[in-house]
Amino acid sequence: MTPEQNRSLITVCLMAAFADGHNDPREREHVRRTAESLSAGTGLDVMSLYQDVLLKRVTLEQAAAGLDTPEMRQLAFEMAVGVCDADGVHNAGETAFLERLGALLQLGRSDADAIVNQADALAGAPVDKPLPELASAPMPAGPDQAELDKMILNAAILNGALELLPESLASMAIIPLQTRLVYRVGKAHGFELDRGHITDFLATVGVGLTSQYVEQFGRKLVGGLLGKVLGKVGRTIGSEATGSAFSFATTYALGHVAKRYYADGRRLDGTALKSAFGQLFDNAKGLQQRYAPEIAERARTLDLKKLTSELTR
Repeated sequence: MTPEQNRSLITVCLMAAFADGHNDPREREHVRRTAESLSAGTGLDVMSLYQDVLLKRVTLEQAAAGLDTPEMRQLAFEMAVGVCDADGVHNAGETAFLERLGALLQLGRSDADAIVNQADALAGAPVDKPLPELASAPMPAGPDQAELDKMILNAAILNGALELLPESLASMAIIPLQTRLVYRVGKAHGFELDRGHITDFLATVGVGLTSQYVEQFGRKLVGGLLGKVLGKVGRTIGSEATGSAFSFATTYALGHVAKRYYADGRRLDGTALKSAFGQLFDNAKGLQQRYAPEIAERARTLDLKKLTSELTR
C-alpha cells in the first residue's frame, strides 16, 4: 500500500472513532494515546492525523479520495464499521457517518449492509455464554483459581492468534471475547454482570474499546497484514509479533485484573485497578514470547467463520 492509502485508511478510522458525537474524556484520551503509540513505532505520523481529524482540518471526502481501488475502499469501510461497533452497535450519529462513507466509497448497498450486519452481530454477541475455546468446559464451581487461570490463558492465546490473521472480521471478534472473559470471571466469583458493567470496568482499568480496535487496525496496517489480504493471497498468517503481543497481553491482563477485582468483592478503586492492569500488561508482554508457538499454531488452525458463529448465537 502507498503512504497516501495508509494515511487515508488511518484517517477514516480516526473519524469513525469520533463519529458517535460523544465526548467521553476517557475514550478520547485512549484514542490519543493510541495515535501516539502508533506514531512512535511506525513511519506514519498518526498523532498529526489525529489532530487533523479532531480539529476538522481534513474532510471525509478527502480521506475517501485517497482510496483508489475497490479492495481498498471495502477495507476502509470494514474498518470504520468495526470502530463504530467496538463499544456496542452503532448509534444514530455513527449510522449517518457510515451511510455517508459508504456512498463516498461507492459501495453497493447490499455489500455495505452485509458488512454492517456482520459487525452488529459481533457487537451484540451475548456475554453470558461460554468462551468458544472452552465451549465444552463447565463454568468453574466457585472461584477455582487453576481453572480460571487456564481459561484466561486460553482466551489470551486465541486473541493473540486472531491478531495474526489479516481479515477485519478477526479483529472484530477480539473485543467480544474479552467481554465474555470478564463475564465468566465475575460469574465464577458470584457476580451477575451485564454488558454495561463490563464496558465500564474495561474503561476504568484503562482499556478503551474504540481505541483498542483502532490500535489493532494500525498494528495490522504497519505489519503488512492488510496488504496481504488485499492481495488475495489466500489464507495468510502474519509474523508481525507486536500486534499479537498487544492482544495477548491485553486479554491476559484483563482476565487477571478481573480475577483480583471480583475476588476482592469489587472493592478495588479505579486507581488500583488501572495500576494493577498496567503491571499485568507489562508482565504479559514478556509472557507472550513463551506462548508464541502456541499462538502461531492456533492461528494456522483457527476456523474464523465457526468462531464468529459461536460468538453470535
